[in-house]
Amino acid sequence: MENWQAIVAAMTFVGVIILVMTEWVHLTIAAFLGALLLIFSHVMSLNEAVAYISKSHGTLALFFGVMVLVRAFEPTNIFAYLATQMVLLAKGEGKRLLLGIVAITTPICAVLPNATTVMLLAPLIPPMAEEIGVDFVPLLILMVFVANSAGLLTLVGDPATFLVGDAINISFTDYLGRLSLGGVVAIATVVMMLPFLFPKIWNMKLASLDNLPHPTINHPRVLALGAGIVGFVLTFFVVGESLPVPISPAAVALMGAALAMLLAHHSKIDTVNHILRDVDWSTLLFFMCIFVLIGGLEKTGVISGLSGVFSTMLGTNIALGSIFLLFFVGLVSSVVPNIPLVVALIPLLKEYMVNVGLAGSEVLNPGFQGQFPIAVLPLFYAMMFGATLGGNGTLVGASSNIVAAGIAEQHGKRILFKTFLHYGIPVMLMQLVAAAIYVLARFLI
Repeated sequence: MENWQAIVAAMTFVGVIILVMTEWVHLTIAAFLGALLLIFSHVMSLNEAVAYISKSHGTLALFFGVMVLVRAFEPTNIFAYLATQMVLLAKGEGKRLLLGIVAITTPICAVLPNATTVMLLAPLIPPMAEEIGVDFVPLLILMVFVANSAGLLTLVGDPATFLVGDAINISFTDYLGRLSLGGVVAIATVVMMLPFLFPKIWNMKLASLDNLPHPTINHPRVLALGAGIVGFVLTFFVVGESLPVPISPAAVALMGAALAMLLAHHSKIDTVNHILRDVDWSTLLFFMCIFVLIGGLEKTGVISGLSGVFSTMLGTNIALGSIFLLFFVGLVSSVVPNIPLVVALIPLLKEYMVNVGLAGSEVLNPGFQGQFPIAVLPLFYAMMFGATLGGNGTLVGASSNIVAAGIAEQHGKRILFKTFLHYGIPVMLMQLVAAAIYVLARFLI
């Protein structure tokens, strides 16, 4: 491939990342313009760009399905009700309030994308905090830490987790057995740090809770049927891929979305048009464009060249490579959004494994559905942990962080970059160390 095309692909990707980091341009616009630049400069054709998007159809389908499923049940008021219960569980103690945020956020983020969960729960925190006399900024930051960490509990809890899992063809059940404990370790690390991160709130007595608003659940019968749909989705997330005719998590999510829209429409709690209008289309378009940008790097040989650098640095030492990847990806994803970072690193890591003889060349085939050698899997696990936990480091490290910052600003306060850094760096470093110990003990020793 011509050198000028590789230079254009690399500079376009780096330029998009800089625009996303600095927020000079909305991240979707930056990625969209970058993808179009590759097409207009003939680095790739439109057909090739669409082909690269289609290779990641599972990721896009999963996110779309979950977004629709969540939005369809918003009129039931279940999320406002849960936020109120979180405060009432505090029973007048700051430490219980902090632990309540952990308890409410963790199970939701285990099955919903973390940014979606923050989008639903975070707007309810500022008015609740004002009623009980607590600064809501630390509470939002804590919610973000928990949301990002809980994404490791299941295969579908975080975009980076699903992207890596999909790349190595790991099933939902296998993930639970091998890696969910790492998510528990990440959450436990945050919980142990609460008295040191938020000492003022941890030790305070809260104001009277008598005047709190008490939202009620609307359409209880619809919600009960909706719980059945969610139960169906979760069940088939677990068993779908082990059936005689396997069903992928993406297909299950789409079926759940279809059933949720059917229920919402026929119960008349909302219309299909309203539900689809509120889907986060900008995030889906962002994903599509990022896949095109990575396709440009792959097509022009940039990823092959970088994999050669990895081969020289790490050789065939899986333990060293895993720990290096965990901290490298963790630190980089604290300043670079983890989704484009992971999408770029997956083909790079595959190329590296082939170059040093750890895997056959068949793994480079986009349609490869086989099993990777067990010995190389810790490399992917380490990348998964690093990408997910690194997002806790800075304000721009994960999409849920940006969502929380926007909500804080809507309620009259800004989450400054340095404010988030004050909390985020200690949490990220402690979680990366804990994850490194887990990966070494579980897979490498």
